[in-house]
Amino acid sequence: MCGAVRYRISAAPSHADYCHCRMCQRSTGAPVVPWLTVASEAFAWTTGDPAVYRSSPKAERLFCPACGTQLVFRELAEPDHLDVTVASLDDPAAIRPSHHIWTASRIS
Repeated sequence: MCGAVRYRISAAPSHADYCHCRMCQRSTGAPVVPWLTVASEAFAWTTGDPAVYRSSPKAERLFCPACGTQLVFRELAEPDHLDVTVASLDDPAAIRPSHHIWTASRIS
């Protein structure tokens, strides 16, 4: 949102989904969060350093320490890829999530 932390993705995402889990809902204050998944080697921070919040024993959420915008979700057991919030892209309309996940938590 503020531009203090920026990143570059150098490969196409493997997929993009709309997540309805309670952790995403709580961490963003939104009913659903669109994410794209990309290989870790295709992702690089270009400006600033994100803050890290350990949201569960299995995962971390990385966000801008200046404005709080959530940028990345990282599963510790799967270091080869990470999830990036679609809305944080310079052109979020370029990514079209293909399906919905964790729909048992979907808000009607």
